[in-house]
Amino acid sequence: MTAPTPHAPQPTTHLPSATYRLQLHRDFDFAAARRVLPYLKRLGITDLYLSPVWTSAPGSTHGYDVTDHARVDPELGGEGGLRRLAARARELGLGLIVDFVPNHMGIQGGHNPYWEDVLTHGQASRYAHFFDISWQPLKRALENKVLLPVLGDQYGRVLERGELHLGREGGRFFLTYWERRLPLSPRTLAPLLEEVAGQLDAGTPEQAELASVARAAGNLPRSASADLTDEDRLARAQEGEVITRRLGALAEASPAVRTALGRVVEAVNADPARLDALIQEQNYRLASWRVAAEEINYRRFFDINDLAALRMEDPRVFAWAHARLLELVQDGVVQGVRLDHTDGLFDPAGYFRALQRGAAEALGREWREGEALPLYVVAEKILEPGERLPEDWAVHGTTGYDFLAQLNGVFVDRQSEEELTAIYRRFTGDRESYGEHLYRGKLLIQRVSLPGEVNVLAEHLERIAEADLRSRDFTLVALRDAIREVIAAFPVYRTYVRPDGSREPGDNAKIEQAVRDARGHSRQGQRDLDPSLFDFLEAVLKLDAPDEATRERYAGFALKFQQLTGPVTAKGAEDTAFYRYARLLSLNEVGGDPALFGTPRQAFHRDAAQRAEHWPGSMLAGSTHDTKRGEDTRARISVLSELPQTWAAYLSAWSPLIRPLERSLDLGPAPTALDVYTFLQSALGAYPLDGRLDDFADRLSAYALKAAREAKLRTGWASPDGEYEEALDGLVRGLLSEERFAESLRELHTRVSPYGAQNGLSAALVRLTAPGVPDTYQGSEGWNQSLVDPDNRRPVDYAWRTRLLARIEKRHAGDGLRLAGDLLARYEDGGVKLLVTWAALQARAAHPDLFRQGRYRPIEAGKYLLAFAREHGDEVAVTVAPRLTYTLTRERTPWALGEVWGNRQLTLPRPGTYENVLTGQRFQARGEKIPLARVLEGFPLALLVRR
Repeated sequence: MTAPTPHAPQPTTHLPSATYRLQLHRDFDFAAARRVLPYLKRLGITDLYLSPVWTSAPGSTHGYDVTDHARVDPELGGEGGLRRLAARARELGLGLIVDFVPNHMGIQGGHNPYWEDVLTHGQASRYAHFFDISWQPLKRALENKVLLPVLGDQYGRVLERGELHLGREGGRFFLTYWERRLPLSPRTLAPLLEEVAGQLDAGTPEQAELASVARAAGNLPRSASADLTDEDRLARAQEGEVITRRLGALAEASPAVRTALGRVVEAVNADPARLDALIQEQNYRLASWRVAAEEINYRRFFDINDLAALRMEDPRVFAWAHARLLELVQDGVVQGVRLDHTDGLFDPAGYFRALQRGAAEALGREWREGEALPLYVVAEKILEPGERLPEDWAVHGTTGYDFLAQLNGVFVDRQSEEELTAIYRRFTGDRESYGEHLYRGKLLIQRVSLPGEVNVLAEHLERIAEADLRSRDFTLVALRDAIREVIAAFPVYRTYVRPDGSREPGDNAKIEQAVRDARGHSRQGQRDLDPSLFDFLEAVLKLDAPDEATRERYAGFALKFQQLTGPVTAKGAEDTAFYRYARLLSLNEVGGDPALFGTPRQAFHRDAAQRAEHWPGSMLAGSTHDTKRGEDTRARISVLSELPQTWAAYLSAWSPLIRPLERSLDLGPAPTALDVYTFLQSALGAYPLDGRLDDFADRLSAYALKAAREAKLRTGWASPDGEYEEALDGLVRGLLSEERFAESLRELHTRVSPYGAQNGLSAALVRLTAPGVPDTYQGSEGWNQSLVDPDNRRPVDYAWRTRLLARIEKRHAGDGLRLAGDLLARYEDGGVKLLVTWAALQARAAHPDLFRQGRYRPIEAGKYLLAFAREHGDEVAVTVAPRLTYTLTRERTPWALGEVWGNRQLTLPRPGTYENVLTGQRFQARGEKIPLARVLEGFPLALLVRR
């Protein structure tokens, strides 16, 4: 299918050539980012790409817990700081791309004014429509209330222990639970104020004013009123603030009022029954955090109670959330947007169109669907193998996880799959396939983490079933089980059925596949569900209805169903199955499928060519803030696919050292063989190339703990097992301090190291030259041997990089080959990767049309090379990236140089003079072929640009 014109750029549309991601927080703010800009400009970056800049929870280290989309975060330097950063970027010729979070908001700690307003006024809040709240859930006690699972114990026990208190400051009453302060509905304060008034002398001005305030509070509209207009809601909020101000002024002016208020507050706190009665009148229901999973009645980001989903499909919410962003676009502060978690949106395609319309208006342009997009936009979207991005989406592409997975697999030797699988099974005892782990993980998430969301869907489906004589006998329990099975079997993150009934090509086939597989699982499981349940659910999801009214009901369910399959898949795969199936951890990466043992070169070339044709503006990622392992950690682990027998020998040698560190617990040995296998691969992958092991044990112990909790087998986030976690920490630290193990690990590290480095260098070169917009995650222009967050957000030493880059620039102009050789000789410090990054980015800058619009041509050069050409007019660039070099060299030499390549030839698109921009060497190709031994004689990769 040919891509429609929206992806073609207008001359005035800003399109980045190479981005650089920075993680902002209060210790690395806009001012710090501004100081890095000159270095990034010299590196060859065209656009700075920032983590979310909007006001978030105080102390946030990532910014995805946004509390106000209308304000730039003051902890980062506020809007002034952002504008100064953008101004400096403009001076240097750099664009600015910001990360935007449309799906959810942070609601913890009372820092979100919109959520606090909902807690205060309930359905009568001006912002009740912001959040996806079920005000009439099946549980009657939650009717017209928001469940707040913030308590550490059962509500009654917390109340009896006196941990809940009524408090007052000025004219504002609130409920306190430790540090958390919860608002009270002003209407529910009327009886308290009347009681205070009764303690004052009758006939005094203070008594009269307080009685008036009490009447005003009692006359406020009820929070559960469903027929309030927007004007009514605003008037209620304003009247509530007037009541607060009047009471505050009265308390400040009158000692008698202050004393009476204090007595009443004290009396309420002394009487748990009175305090409970007041709490029961509020617009929320306090509950133990343990009930959240089953009874939560607001949609969340995954299973995180402190992140409430937004109803971005409401035009009013969209307009509010994007007003400041579009103002920054209008003012030239922001040139592009990265969109977070778009699969959580009700209608992603509709959202993208609305964003582009808003951007066009902000930029003073006319824009109609089918025309070139006015704003550079990329969407975070995980594509399953074989899945394609919907071509009518008004975006320039994805944030690059699909490319990351494709490229990652290139450096895995697919011929070793059977052997490495057998080694994994012998060591861990795990006989299940990744598909089985994924299915079980998705079922587990639905039962443990997201049962409330499943229950809401099941209740919705039951109401639809009740309206049809042919389906009204389906029970709620059976419908819920059918939903669970279909979601567990869903082959992609979600489908894209839209409110008008339109959908993406292939959506019906995906639904049919999920239903077919769910039927099979049901027959094999403990409960054989009625097949007609699946027929009914399939018809609803495909909107196969007898009339328009029924189709609308089906669509309401189908769109909500789509919003759940993504979170279940993400949690079931990335945060469960990825940690339960550890055959080769370099494959267990966001965007990847651990069942696929590597990427055939032909598949990589096919996907790259399609990206060049359809999505040339798509990002190309190697590492991100969300990756489980840094790109060079994965590159080293992938070498294990080339030496399975060597790996097996080391495992055998380590086993006697492991056994004495194991403990016997009630549920079995601790830690499990799976957790040990995960640790051993991680220790090799993250083993510092520079040899600095000061914090290595701490990093690995923290990672092992997180991995075990994510696996949810012997410990977990909800119910951590202290004994097991202590045993796991003991093994990690005990092995690393055991001299024989430490020496053996160091020996394996030394053997693997140059081949892992080759993988990392080749992957970097491919990322920087393949079709798309290469993104460099902070610090990844040097080695990135990080583990999962927060390890991958450690500070970056930009001072060292700046000094090294200056030396590279100076020496490369004189003798590039010698410089490359010197950096290769001391590759451990990462300078050689900085050279490759800088040189490739300089080539992109010198030939912008070639790398932005150039045709992609695969070059076949044998098993050990990934090679391709970019062509545009007379311009040609050829990427030469070795792979599987451990197998190629058989450890005879650390680098695949010169004679290692024998008589292999590289086919060039056309004859001419080519310069390897990495080294400055020039090659004269009189025909179409040139010996690889000549091209790679002095440096183990090449970017040949035709002069």
